[in-house]
Amino acid sequence: MAVTLQHYSFLLLSFSWMLMIIGRPRIVAGYFQPSQWTPANATFYGDESASATMGGACGYGNLFINGYGKDTAALSSTLFNNGYACGTCYQIQCVQSSACYSNVPYTTVTATNICPPNWAEDSNNGGWCNPPRSHFDMSKPAFMKIAQWEAGIVPVMYRRVPCERSGGLRFSFQGNGYWLLVYVMNVGGGGDIGNMWVKGSGTGWISMSHNWGASYQAFATLSGQSLSFKAISYTTQETIIAWNVAPTNWGAGLTYSSDVNFS
Repeated sequence: MAVTLQHYSFLLLSFSWMLMIIGRPRIVAGYFQPSQWTPANATFYGDESASATMGGACGYGNLFINGYGKDTAALSSTLFNNGYACGTCYQIQCVQSSACYSNVPYTTVTATNICPPNWAEDSNNGGWCNPPRSHFDMSKPAFMKIAQWEAGIVPVMYRRVPCERSGGLRFSFQGNGYWLLVYVMNVGGGGDIGNMWVKGSGTGWISMSHNWGASYQAFATLSGQSLSFKAISYTTQETIIAWNVAPTNWGAGLTYSSDVNFS
């Protein structure tokens, strides 16, 4: 059968579309699929108690109370993405080192902190988190699941994976009635937040700006109003609305839970 110009154009368009999607993380109907395995390196900080991981640049506070536990990591700035990577989850496997545990395929960690550059040290000798390196500074308990801690640093392979969370999004409030700062925690799916809006019981939707880490802020008069939130996943662009999260007497320093989460 002869190939017409229309048939040729259709085939060329289809082939071009295939090239565009090959190699990208697979996102189907808002669901985040694991990415490809990528090489990096890993170190650890703190001790076996993981007390040194509390707080952190993402603003999650006490990681035990807020559900993140000991399996966490600080990301080099290349991976941290100005805080948009807060809450993302990774499988990490130790490779090509005698320190690796051969019977452990990988461990899973959540990004809760940043590993800042150390420009006083060479990137291959102490400045492990210097751009453009991809590096994981893991909690010591997480590191000890894949390698002997005495090694200090090991080569790894990593991939982004969906975050499995129990319950809905959690919103930790700071600020006051005229400036609301919210830390978003317990994020499922891609684990991250790309945009947020807040709605008071007496307002329309108000756009919130990204502050730092996992926090978003709104400069608006919201005291005395019950609050709802709309959030978009940075990775999947899935949108969810958490209605009436906080009551009219909400206050700074308190955390409110919703009944919705990302897929």
